Amino acid sequence: MSYRYEPKGPVGRFVNSLEENTIAILLGLMTILTFVNVILRYVFQSSLIWGLELTLALFAWLVLLGISYTVKINAHLGVDALINILPAGARKALALMAGALCIFYALLLLKGAWDYWAPFAGYQQTGGRWFPTGFIPTRDRAFYVTEQIPMPAFLAWMGDVFNMGEPYEKLPRLIPYFVLPFGIALLLFRLLQATWQVWTGERQSLIVSHEAEDAVEEVRHLNRGD
Repeated sequence: MSYRYEPKGPVGRFVNSLEENTIAILLGLMTILTFVNVILRYVFQSSLIWGLELTLALFAWLVLLGISYTVKINAHLGVDALINILPAGARKALALMAGALCIFYALLLLKGAWDYWAPFAGYQQTGGRWFPTGFIPTRDRAFYVTEQIPMPAFLAWMGDVFNMGEPYEKLPRLIPYFVLPFGIALLLFRLLQATWQVWTGERQSLIVSHEAEDAVEEVRHLNRGD
């Protein structure tokens, strides 16, 4: 079932713009960095020693942000052979149930993402096995840095804020790891949004349905010049 997302309200437009612009910037940076490294290696017999590590970090950001983006545009694949034989009311009920389960799972992921990232920013982890029950004392890991990525000059202030005044020699890990809570929070937002759209009838499911038939129909229209 095809679905075209249209952002509504200032919050929806802001999140949509932030998401799409960030993904575009990540793709652009990965492309430029890889291209420059190829030229340096095969033309000048040199390379950016930190290029691979930075590309991997950018790719991790792209993947985690892509999860929420595909929820937004209804591009996650799923099997709906059994669901499609049910009446419309039952299909909607199952879609809402699936949405509730996804939201519950995203909440668990968000707790885990925060607990993993927090020590690298000097913050405390949350207590509780399933749901946060408050903050607990946590060993500060804000001094951890990446292996090779240099520290940009415009981020020098981070040493004063996160590292007790000590300057970072390399990029602190809290920056690439920040995609964990940020990406999962965005995923939770998109799942809440998608489930609400199922409830209001704006979309029929959380997964793409009949994507092959839609693609064939689109090509047919293009060939006919429609």
